Amino acid sequence: MLKELKKYENLGTPKYFWELFQLLQKGDVWKLSDVKAHFYNRIIDDSQIFDGCIPLLELSGIISIREDTEEVVVQYGFKRFYSERMCANKVLGGVLEKLKENENFNLIFKQSHFDYLHTRAVVIDNSAFGLQYGNIRRLLLDFEFLLPHPQFERKLIINSRWKKFFDVEITPRVRKVLSLEELKEQIQKQEQSGEEAEKFVLEFERKRLNKKENIEWIAPYDSNAGFDILSFHDKSDSQNNRFIEVKSYTGVTPYFYWTRNEIKKAKEKKDNYVIYLVNRDKMANEDYEPEMFFNPIEVILKNDDWNKEIDKYYINKII
Repeated sequence: MLKELKKYENLGTPKYFWELFQLLQKGDVWKLSDVKAHFYNRIIDDSQIFDGCIPLLELSGIISIREDTEEVVVQYGFKRFYSERMCANKVLGGVLEKLKENENFNLIFKQSHFDYLHTRAVVIDNSAFGLQYGNIRRLLLDFEFLLPHPQFERKLIINSRWKKFFDVEITPRVRKVLSLEELKEQIQKQEQSGEEAEKFVLEFERKRLNKKENIEWIAPYDSNAGFDILSFHDKSDSQNNRFIEVKSYTGVTPYFYWTRNEIKKAKEKKDNYVIYLVNRDKMANEDYEPEMFFNPIEVILKNDDWNKEIDKYYINKII
């Protein structure tokens, strides 16, 4: 899809699509030539060129053009909009549903292009789009999926209104993996299991805290944070105070691997650091709850009920 879109100058703005769908909703038959004639020599949002707008809708499956008559056919779910805001949200959602399947789109949103700020903003570098996808960047800015960073000219911010969609639909596709082919399958399975457990805990926390806002899934943005989810001990808390590291396993005996960075963070946060141990065999059970270990340095690392084995050594030569 990106390959087809990158040749166009303008992919459209909310104002353009709002006017277009108002025309298409009138009940008259609109041909492609009618649409082009309507917008000919018009200026909308400082642009007279609308070359990529119809192709964008076609490629996204929002409209189709009948080959014999050139009639513009609007697909179900996009036939009735009551405001420009509703139109913009639906069009952008439809476009993103298609774009997320595109490998090149995932490369734009790969992990190395992101920073996670503890102001709950997810920041992407402007250079992620390069020259060839500048029209996609413009589209996402015009539809306010991306916002200009208030301090840094070369940075953009994921709009908080679209962050849940970004977390659920885009980040699982772009998580960092090693490129070694012999490890690819194994790593993908491990990451999928980890993502599933993290999503399970994320939803568990939302239910536990009665849909409290600002529960944050950190792992996709900052793999070195030492924890996966920022949450709250209680729904009345105003600041994030529960740092959750999600571990998962299958079978009867609980087990997990704990990195040095995670241990360091656990020592720092003490009772505010919690390991959620998820049995993946039980995640489908409606009443299943993960085991929670507060201050795991004390209750796990220093507890003889748990076996501790060194799996790897980091070795370097002293010079």
